[in-house]
Order: sequence, then structure tokens, then C-alpha cells
Amino acid sequence: MHLVDLWLTRSLSMCLLLQSFVLMILCFHSASMCPKGCLCSHSGGLNISCSNANLKEIPRDLPPDTVLLYLDSNQITSIPNEIFKDLHQLRVLNLSKNGIEFIDEHAFKGVAETLQTLDLSDNRIKSVHKNAFNNLKARARIANNPWHCDCTLQQVLRSMASNHETANNVICKTSVLDEHAGRPFLNAANDADLCNLPKKTTDYAMLVTMFGWFTMVISYVVYYVRQNQEDARRHLEYLKSLPSRQKKPDEADDISTVV
Repeated sequence: MHLVDLWLTRSLSMCLLLQSFVLMILCFHSASMCPKGCLCSHSGGLNISCSNANLKEIPRDLPPDTVLLYLDSNQITSIPNEIFKDLHQLRVLNLSKNGIEFIDEHAFKGVAETLQTLDLSDNRIKSVHKNAFNNLKARARIANNPWHCDCTLQQVLRSMASNHETANNVICKTSVLDEHAGRPFLNAANDADLCNLPKKTTDYAMLVTMFGWFTMVISYVVYYVRQNQEDARRHLEYLKSLPSRQKKPDEADDISTVV
């Protein structure tokens, strides 16, 4: 019995030691995969914080089990195609307070349907490709960017799940319609369908052109009629100015003879 107790005690100790060793390996593995200049921790998944890390681009060695990713307050200027394609567990992505100007068409491919929160506020984004946020389910924050309000932005916001809320926070820095500059995008979109403006402009141009041609034709007809009237009047006055033709004596005699 003493030997059994001793064996159980040693087995339990070995089990605890093995468990500790496995945890150490996992921690070391996570630490070794943590991007340079970032802090990594486990809390419901792998959380990576690269805030204020002086990053100029998005790290390409992000662990595939990343759940939360903070890249705010850096110097990132663009989001390349498929940069997050392997992060299938990513739920929170913070890219606020950078210098982002360009977002490629497939920038969020692979995470569009898993993201719950996407923060792109306080950047330098003026416009994006109309498909950049396709299938995006996340609650997006895109305020405090110098947006150019046009048809493309209207299509982008319509494709986003939280369109009504997101559009309300978008202020038009510039717009295809000058009167919308400085106003919330939602108000601008309610005032005019920005995707129909080119068609309306073309219609107006055609109408103005047709009216111009019609005016020219009418003016020519009026001028032609008046010119002919003037020529006819002059010809009539010329005929009136001609001396009357008098009968000769021989003609008078001939007439008398016939009678």
C-alpha cells in the first residue's frame, strides 16, 4: 500500500511538472511569435498591442490565432490587399490615429465576416474602392477623415452593415456638390442621389445644346424671312420707280381699223 501511495504521489508530481512545461512552451511560442515592438497577452485569445510603436506599415508576421489587434497611433499610411487574410479569428482591429490614405480593394479579405469592430477614425482617408468594405459585418468607425463625398462613398456606406450610424458621423471635407462640403454625408445623400448626378448633368447639357441649336435655327429663319421681305420691298419700289409706257400713234390707228 505504501508503494502505491508513493507511485501515485510521484505520478501526480510528474503530471503537474509536465503541465507546467507545456504551458511554458506555449507561452514561449506566443512570445516568440509576437511582432517586434508589440506586446502580446492571452485573454480569451491572443491579444496584440502595437500602439505607439512607430510602425510605418502593418506587420506581416502576425500570429494566425490573433483575436484583438491594436495598431493605433502609428505612422501607417496604407492597408495592402489581403494583409489580414490568415487572421480568421480576428474580432477587433484598431487602426485609428495613423496617416492612412489608401485602402486597397481586398484589404479586409479573410476577416470581413469575423470582425466585430473596425476603427479607422482619425486618419487621412479621402476615398476608398467601392468594394473595400464588401461583406464587412463589423461596426466600423470612420469619422474624422477628410472624406470626398461622391457616388463611390455613397455605394461604400450602403454596403456596410451600420450604414445609417456610420454615415451620420462622416463629414464631407469636399464633395461633388460644393454646397455639401462641411456637412454630414447623411444629409448630403438625403438632399441628392450622388450616383445620379452625372446622368442629370448629361441630360441638362443635352437640353441646353438642343435649346441652343433650336434658337439658332429660329434666328436663321427669322433673318431669312426678314431679308426676303426687304428684298421684295426694294424690288417693288424699283418697279414703281420705272416710267409708265405710252401708246404710239400707229398702235392707236391699228386698233381703230380693227374696230
